Amino acid sequence: MYLHRFLQLDGLLAKKSIFLLGPRSTGKTSLIKHQLDPELLYVNLLRGDVFMRLNNRPWELEEIVAARTSQSNVVIIDEIQRIPELLNEVHRLIEEQKIKFLLTGSSARKLKKQGVNLLAGRAWRAELFPLTSIEILDFDLNKYLKYGGLPQVYLSESPEEELAAYVDTYLNEEIKAESLVRNLSGFTRFLETAALTSGTMLNFNSLSNDVGVPASTVREYYQILEDTLIGFTLPAWTKTTKRKAISTAKFFLFDVGVRNQLAQIRHLEPRSELYGNAFEHFIGCELRAFLSYHRNNSTLCYWQAKNGQEVDFIIGDEVAIEIKTAAQAQDKHLKGLLALKEEMICKKYYLVSFDRVHRRIQDIEILHWQDFLQLLWDGKII
Repeated sequence: MYLHRFLQLDGLLAKKSIFLLGPRSTGKTSLIKHQLDPELLYVNLLRGDVFMRLNNRPWELEEIVAARTSQSNVVIIDEIQRIPELLNEVHRLIEEQKIKFLLTGSSARKLKKQGVNLLAGRAWRAELFPLTSIEILDFDLNKYLKYGGLPQVYLSESPEEELAAYVDTYLNEEIKAESLVRNLSGFTRFLETAALTSGTMLNFNSLSNDVGVPASTVREYYQILEDTLIGFTLPAWTKTTKRKAISTAKFFLFDVGVRNQLAQIRHLEPRSELYGNAFEHFIGCELRAFLSYHRNNSTLCYWQAKNGQEVDFIIGDEVAIEIKTAAQAQDKHLKGLLALKEEMICKKYYLVSFDRVHRRIQDIEILHWQDFLQLLWDGKII
Protein backbone atom coordinates (compact mmCIF):
# COMPACT_ATOMS: atom_id res chain seq x y z
CA MET A 1 0.00 0.00 0.00
CA TYR A 2 1.41 3.40 -0.98
CA LEU A 3 0.39 6.56 0.83
CA HIS A 4 0.71 9.94 -0.82
CA ARG A 5 3.70 11.78 0.63
CA PHE A 6 3.81 15.50 1.26
CA LEU A 7 7.34 15.94 -0.09
CA GLN A 8 7.30 16.56 -3.86
CA LEU A 9 10.55 15.67 -5.59
CA ASP A 10 9.74 16.89 -9.08
CA GLY A 11 9.22 20.47 -7.90
CA LEU A 12 12.58 20.48 -6.14
CA LEU A 13 14.45 18.85 -9.03
CA ALA A 14 13.07 21.45 -11.42
CA LYS A 15 15.25 23.95 -9.57
CA LYS A 16 18.32 22.14 -8.29
CA SER A 17 20.13 18.88 -7.62
CA ILE A 18 18.94 17.31 -4.37
CA PHE A 19 20.38 15.35 -1.47
CA LEU A 20 17.39 13.32 -0.29
CA LEU A 21 18.29 12.11 3.19
CA GLY A 22 16.26 10.08 5.62
CA PRO A 23 16.56 7.11 7.98
CA ARG A 24 16.22 3.65 6.54
CA SER A 25 12.66 2.59 5.71
CA THR A 26 11.13 6.06 5.64
CA GLY A 27 10.19 5.37 2.02
CA LYS A 28 12.79 7.13 -0.15
CA THR A 29 12.85 4.45 -2.84
CA SER A 30 9.06 4.21 -2.90
CA LEU A 31 8.80 7.99 -3.15
CA ILE A 32 11.11 8.03 -6.17
CA LYS A 33 9.22 5.18 -7.81
CA HIS A 34 5.83 6.88 -7.47
CA GLN A 35 6.82 10.47 -8.20
CA LEU A 36 9.50 10.36 -10.88
CA ASP A 37 9.73 9.05 -14.44
CA PRO A 38 10.64 5.33 -14.32
CA GLU A 39 12.87 5.87 -17.37
CA LEU A 40 15.31 8.03 -15.42
CA LEU A 41 18.80 6.62 -14.97
CA TYR A 42 18.84 4.92 -11.56
CA VAL A 43 22.22 3.99 -10.08
CA ASN A 44 21.63 1.69 -7.11
CA LEU A 45 24.71 1.44 -4.90
CA LEU A 46 23.07 -1.28 -2.82
CA ARG A 47 23.65 -3.61 -5.77
CA GLY A 48 26.93 -5.40 -5.21
CA ASP A 49 28.10 -5.29 -8.82
CA VAL A 50 27.31 -1.58 -9.22
CA PHE A 51 28.96 -0.75 -5.91
CA MET A 52 32.15 -2.70 -6.67
CA ARG A 53 32.51 -1.19 -10.12
CA LEU A 54 32.00 2.44 -9.14
CA ASN A 55 33.90 2.08 -5.89
CA ASN A 56 36.96 0.97 -7.87
CA ARG A 57 36.37 3.26 -10.86
CA PRO A 58 34.23 6.25 -9.84
CA TRP A 59 35.06 8.04 -13.12
CA GLU A 60 32.92 5.49 -14.96
CA LEU A 61 29.86 7.35 -13.68
CA GLU A 62 30.28 9.75 -16.60
CA GLU A 63 30.15 6.87 -19.08
CA ILE A 64 27.04 5.46 -17.41
CA VAL A 65 25.38 8.86 -17.56
CA ALA A 66 26.34 9.27 -21.22
CA ALA A 67 24.69 5.93 -22.06
CA ARG A 68 21.34 6.73 -20.41
CA THR A 69 18.26 6.23 -22.58
CA SER A 70 16.04 8.85 -20.96
CA GLN A 71 16.07 12.31 -22.50
CA SER A 72 15.82 13.86 -19.03
CA ASN A 73 18.89 15.46 -17.49
CA VAL A 74 18.04 14.00 -14.07
CA VAL A 75 20.11 11.11 -12.68
CA ILE A 76 19.31 9.21 -9.46
CA ILE A 77 22.07 7.73 -7.28
CA ASP A 78 20.73 5.67 -4.37
CA GLU A 79 22.69 5.40 -1.09
CA ILE A 80 25.38 7.86 -2.17
CA GLN A 81 27.11 7.64 1.23
CA ARG A 82 28.42 4.21 0.25
CA ILE A 83 30.87 5.84 -2.19
CA PRO A 84 31.52 9.45 -1.10
CA GLU A 85 34.23 9.73 -3.78
CA LEU A 86 31.46 9.78 -6.39
CA LEU A 87 30.67 13.32 -5.28
CA ASN A 88 33.73 14.53 -7.19
CA GLU A 89 32.24 13.12 -10.38
CA VAL A 90 28.78 14.43 -9.52
CA HIS A 91 30.24 17.87 -8.93
CA ARG A 92 31.97 17.84 -12.31
CA LEU A 93 28.91 16.58 -14.20
CA ILE A 94 26.73 19.26 -12.63
CA GLU A 95 29.19 21.92 -13.70
CA GLU A 96 30.15 20.65 -17.15
CA GLN A 97 27.00 18.92 -18.39
CA LYS A 98 24.29 20.62 -16.31
CA ILE A 99 23.07 17.23 -15.07
CA LYS A 100 20.71 17.33 -12.11
CA PHE A 101 21.24 14.62 -9.52
CA LEU A 102 18.94 13.15 -6.94
CA LEU A 103 21.32 11.68 -4.36
CA THR A 104 19.70 9.59 -1.64
CA GLY A 105 21.23 8.48 1.63
CA SER A 106 20.37 7.02 5.02
CA SER A 107 23.49 8.35 6.72
CA ALA A 108 25.31 11.65 6.55
CA ARG A 109 28.35 10.43 8.48
CA LYS A 110 30.63 9.47 5.61
CA LEU A 111 29.39 12.37 3.52
CA LYS A 112 30.25 14.85 6.25
CA LYS A 113 33.75 13.43 6.56
CA GLN A 114 34.54 12.86 2.90
CA GLY A 115 33.37 15.58 0.64
CA VAL A 116 29.76 16.64 0.83
CA ASN A 117 30.97 20.23 1.00
CA LEU A 118 32.20 19.84 -2.58
CA LEU A 119 28.58 20.32 -3.62
CA ALA A 120 27.94 23.31 -1.39
CA GLY A 121 25.51 25.54 -3.23
CA ARG A 122 25.06 23.04 -6.08
CA ALA A 123 22.60 20.74 -4.36
CA TRP A 124 19.83 21.37 -1.87
CA ARG A 125 19.15 19.13 1.09
CA ALA A 126 15.71 17.57 1.48
CA GLU A 127 14.67 15.10 4.14
CA LEU A 128 12.08 12.36 4.23
CA PHE A 129 10.60 11.58 7.62
CA PRO A 130 8.30 8.84 8.87
CA LEU A 131 4.66 9.22 7.90
CA THR A 132 2.98 12.32 9.28
CA SER A 133 -0.62 12.61 10.39
CA ILE A 134 -1.59 14.43 7.18
CA GLU A 135 -0.30 11.53 5.06
CA ILE A 136 -2.23 8.75 6.84
CA LEU A 137 -5.84 8.03 5.98
CA ASP A 138 -7.96 7.40 9.08
CA PHE A 139 -5.09 8.41 11.33
CA ASP A 140 -5.05 6.44 14.61
CA LEU A 141 -3.23 8.43 17.30
CA ASN A 142 -2.91 5.62 19.84
CA LYS A 143 -1.51 3.27 17.20
CA TYR A 144 0.95 5.93 16.08
CA LEU A 145 2.09 6.74 19.63
CA LYS A 146 2.84 3.07 20.21
CA TYR A 147 4.33 2.03 16.88
CA GLY A 148 5.41 5.26 15.19
CA GLY A 149 5.22 6.26 11.57
CA LEU A 150 7.67 4.13 9.61
CA PRO A 151 5.56 2.96 6.64
CA GLN A 152 6.58 -0.68 6.93
CA VAL A 153 5.64 -0.62 10.63
CA TYR A 154 2.46 1.48 10.71
CA LEU A 155 0.92 -0.37 7.74
CA SER A 156 1.98 -3.81 8.95
CA GLU A 157 -0.26 -6.42 10.52
CA SER A 158 2.68 -7.25 12.84
CA PRO A 159 4.11 -3.85 13.84
CA GLU A 160 5.93 -5.26 16.89
CA GLU A 161 7.91 -7.64 14.69
CA GLU A 162 8.68 -4.90 12.18
CA LEU A 163 9.96 -2.57 14.89
CA ALA A 164 12.19 -5.25 16.36
CA ALA A 165 13.58 -6.07 12.91
CA TYR A 166 14.19 -2.38 12.20
CA VAL A 167 16.26 -1.88 15.35
CA ASP A 168 18.24 -5.03 14.64
CA THR A 169 18.88 -3.86 11.06
CA TYR A 170 20.08 -0.47 12.31
CA LEU A 171 22.52 -2.02 14.77
CA ASN A 172 23.87 -4.56 12.31
CA GLU A 173 23.91 -2.63 9.06
CA GLU A 174 24.47 0.97 10.09
CA ILE A 175 26.58 0.49 13.21
CA LYS A 176 28.27 -2.91 13.22
CA ALA A 177 28.86 -3.30 9.47
CA GLU A 178 30.17 0.25 9.09
CA SER A 179 32.38 -0.13 12.19
CA LEU A 180 31.04 3.12 13.62
CA VAL A 181 31.68 2.01 17.21
CA ARG A 182 34.23 -0.32 18.77
CA ASN A 183 32.11 -1.27 21.78
CA LEU A 184 28.82 -2.52 20.32
CA SER A 185 27.51 -3.75 23.69
CA GLY A 186 28.19 -0.33 25.22
CA PHE A 187 26.45 1.37 22.32
CA THR A 188 23.46 -0.96 22.69
CA ARG A 189 23.17 0.00 26.37
CA PHE A 190 23.46 3.63 25.38
CA LEU A 191 20.64 3.27 22.84
CA GLU A 192 18.23 2.03 25.49
CA THR A 193 19.16 4.82 27.89
CA ALA A 194 19.02 7.45 25.14
CA ALA A 195 15.55 6.21 24.21
CA LEU A 196 14.35 6.32 27.82
CA THR A 197 15.60 9.92 28.11
CA SER A 198 14.47 11.02 24.63
CA GLY A 199 12.84 14.43 24.88
CA THR A 200 14.73 15.42 28.03
CA MET A 201 17.73 17.68 28.48
CA LEU A 202 21.07 16.14 27.61
CA ASN A 203 23.23 15.14 30.55
CA PHE A 204 26.37 13.42 29.32
CA ASN A 205 27.79 12.74 32.78
CA SER A 206 24.61 11.10 34.02
CA LEU A 207 24.37 8.92 30.91
CA SER A 208 28.05 8.07 31.25
CA ASN A 209 27.37 6.65 34.72
CA ASP A 210 24.28 4.77 33.55
CA VAL A 211 25.89 3.25 30.46
CA GLY A 212 29.37 2.66 31.83
CA VAL A 213 31.34 4.53 29.17
CA PRO A 214 33.18 7.90 29.34
CA ALA A 215 31.17 11.10 28.85
CA SER A 216 33.24 11.84 25.73
CA THR A 217 32.09 8.51 24.28
CA VAL A 218 28.47 9.36 25.09
CA ARG A 219 28.89 12.60 23.13
CA GLU A 220 30.26 10.64 20.19
CA TYR A 221 27.37 8.16 20.40
CA TYR A 222 24.85 11.00 20.19
CA GLN A 223 26.71 12.34 17.17
CA ILE A 224 26.41 8.91 15.53
CA LEU A 225 22.64 9.01 16.10
CA GLU A 226 22.45 12.40 14.40
CA ASP A 227 24.74 11.41 11.55
CA THR A 228 22.76 8.24 10.85
CA LEU A 229 19.57 10.35 11.05
CA ILE A 230 18.19 8.35 13.99
CA GLY A 231 17.88 11.37 16.25
CA PHE A 232 17.93 15.15 16.34
CA THR A 233 18.85 17.89 18.77
CA LEU A 234 16.23 20.35 19.98
CA PRO A 235 18.16 23.48 21.00
CA ALA A 236 17.17 25.68 23.91
CA TRP A 237 15.61 29.07 23.16
CA THR A 238 17.45 31.60 25.31
CA LYS A 239 16.17 35.01 24.24
CA THR A 240 14.18 35.74 27.39
CA THR A 241 15.42 38.56 29.65
CA LYS A 242 12.94 38.62 32.54
CA ARG A 243 13.60 34.97 33.29
CA LYS A 244 17.02 33.41 32.79
CA ALA A 245 16.73 30.52 30.35
CA ILE A 246 18.44 27.15 30.53
CA SER A 247 20.76 26.66 27.56
CA THR A 248 21.05 22.85 27.55
CA ALA A 249 19.67 21.14 24.44
CA LYS A 250 17.25 18.22 24.37
CA PHE A 251 17.56 15.15 22.17
CA PHE A 252 14.76 13.27 20.42
CA LEU A 253 14.82 10.04 18.46
CA PHE A 254 13.36 10.49 14.99
CA ASP A 255 10.35 8.21 15.52
CA VAL A 256 8.26 7.55 18.62
CA GLY A 257 7.81 3.86 17.73
CA VAL A 258 11.56 3.29 17.40
CA ARG A 259 11.97 5.11 20.70
CA ASN A 260 9.48 2.75 22.36
CA GLN A 261 11.20 -0.31 20.91
CA LEU A 262 14.66 0.77 22.08
CA ALA A 263 13.33 1.72 25.52
CA GLN A 264 11.38 -1.54 25.74
CA ILE A 265 8.11 0.33 26.26
CA ARG A 266 5.33 -2.11 25.45
CA HIS A 267 2.24 -0.33 26.80
CA LEU A 268 1.05 3.29 26.81
CA GLU A 269 -1.79 3.94 29.21
CA PRO A 270 -3.81 7.04 28.25
CA ARG A 271 -3.03 10.08 30.41
CA SER A 272 0.04 8.37 31.89
CA GLU A 273 3.43 10.07 31.93
CA LEU A 274 4.69 7.72 29.23
CA TYR A 275 1.68 8.55 27.08
CA GLY A 276 2.24 12.28 27.60
CA ASN A 277 5.91 11.97 26.64
CA ALA A 278 4.99 10.03 23.50
CA PHE A 279 2.36 12.62 22.56
CA GLU A 280 4.82 15.50 22.96
CA HIS A 281 7.37 13.52 20.94
CA PHE A 282 4.81 12.99 18.17
CA ILE A 283 3.90 16.69 17.96
CA GLY A 284 7.58 17.64 17.90
CA CYS A 285 8.22 15.31 14.98
CA GLU A 286 5.19 16.74 13.14
CA LEU A 287 6.55 20.26 13.57
CA ARG A 288 10.00 19.20 12.40
CA ALA A 289 8.60 17.52 9.28
CA PHE A 290 6.35 20.48 8.50
CA LEU A 291 9.24 22.96 8.62
CA SER A 292 11.43 20.75 6.43
CA TYR A 293 8.78 19.95 3.82
CA HIS A 294 7.85 23.63 3.52
CA ARG A 295 11.51 24.66 3.18
CA ASN A 296 11.03 26.85 6.25
CA ASN A 297 14.36 27.58 7.91
CA SER A 298 12.87 28.67 11.24
CA THR A 299 14.58 26.94 14.13
CA LEU A 300 12.54 24.57 16.28
CA CYS A 301 13.47 25.03 19.95
CA TYR A 302 12.12 24.65 23.47
CA TRP A 303 12.19 27.11 26.36
CA GLN A 304 12.75 26.49 30.04
CA ALA A 305 13.50 29.11 32.65
CA LYS A 306 15.79 28.31 35.54
CA ASN A 307 12.81 28.67 37.87
CA GLY A 308 11.16 25.72 36.09
CA GLN A 309 8.63 27.42 33.81
CA GLU A 310 8.76 25.96 30.34
CA VAL A 311 7.20 25.79 26.89
CA ASP A 312 7.56 22.62 24.85
CA PHE A 313 8.22 24.09 21.40
CA ILE A 314 9.07 27.49 19.93
CA ILE A 315 9.27 28.03 16.17
CA GLY A 316 11.70 30.81 15.31
CA ASP A 317 10.70 33.82 17.39
CA GLU A 318 7.12 33.55 16.17
CA VAL A 319 5.13 30.68 17.67
CA ALA A 320 5.08 29.13 21.16
CA ILE A 321 3.39 25.76 21.64
CA GLU A 322 2.64 23.90 24.86
CA ILE A 323 1.55 20.25 24.70
CA LYS A 324 -0.78 18.57 27.19
CA THR A 325 -2.83 15.38 27.19
CA ALA A 326 -5.52 16.86 29.45
CA ALA A 327 -9.12 16.42 28.31
CA GLN A 328 -9.91 19.84 29.77
CA ALA A 329 -7.41 22.68 29.62
CA GLN A 330 -7.00 24.50 32.92
CA ASP A 331 -5.22 27.61 34.13
CA LYS A 332 -2.28 25.55 35.43
CA HIS A 333 -1.56 24.39 31.88
CA LEU A 334 -1.08 28.00 30.75
CA LYS A 335 1.62 29.02 33.23
CA GLY A 336 4.60 28.51 30.93
CA LEU A 337 2.94 30.26 28.00
CA LEU A 338 1.82 33.19 30.18
CA ALA A 339 5.34 33.57 31.58
CA LEU A 340 6.82 33.55 28.10
CA LYS A 341 4.18 35.98 26.86
CA GLU A 342 5.47 38.58 29.32
CA GLU A 343 8.67 38.73 27.26
CA MET A 344 6.66 40.13 24.32
CA ILE A 345 8.77 38.30 21.72
CA CYS A 346 6.59 35.57 20.20
CA LYS A 347 3.53 36.54 18.20
CA LYS A 348 1.35 33.44 18.61
CA TYR A 349 0.70 31.17 21.57
CA TYR A 350 -1.00 27.76 21.47
CA LEU A 351 -2.02 25.19 24.03
CA VAL A 352 -2.48 21.86 22.23
CA SER A 353 -4.41 19.22 24.15
CA PHE A 354 -7.33 16.78 24.05
CA ASP A 355 -9.76 19.54 24.99
CA ARG A 356 -12.35 19.81 22.20
CA VAL A 357 -13.54 23.32 23.14
CA HIS A 358 -11.72 25.84 20.96
CA ARG A 359 -11.23 29.10 22.85
CA ARG A 360 -8.80 31.91 23.55
CA ILE A 361 -7.54 32.95 26.98
CA GLN A 362 -5.28 36.01 27.28
CA ASP A 363 -4.20 35.65 23.64
CA ILE A 364 -3.44 31.95 24.11
CA GLU A 365 -5.37 29.81 21.66
CA ILE A 366 -6.50 26.47 23.03
CA LEU A 367 -6.83 23.84 20.31
CA HIS A 368 -7.63 20.16 20.15
CA TRP A 369 -4.61 18.36 18.72
CA GLN A 370 -6.48 17.33 15.55
CA ASP A 371 -7.52 20.92 14.85
CA PHE A 372 -4.00 22.15 15.54
CA LEU A 373 -2.42 19.67 13.13
CA GLN A 374 -4.95 20.48 10.42
CA LEU A 375 -4.20 24.19 10.78
CA LEU A 376 -0.47 23.45 10.84
CA TRP A 377 -0.48 21.49 7.57
CA ASP A 378 -2.82 24.07 6.02
CA GLY A 379 -0.11 26.66 6.70
CA LYS A 380 -2.16 28.64 9.22
CA ILE A 381 0.06 28.24 12.29
CA ILE A 382 3.26 29.58 10.76
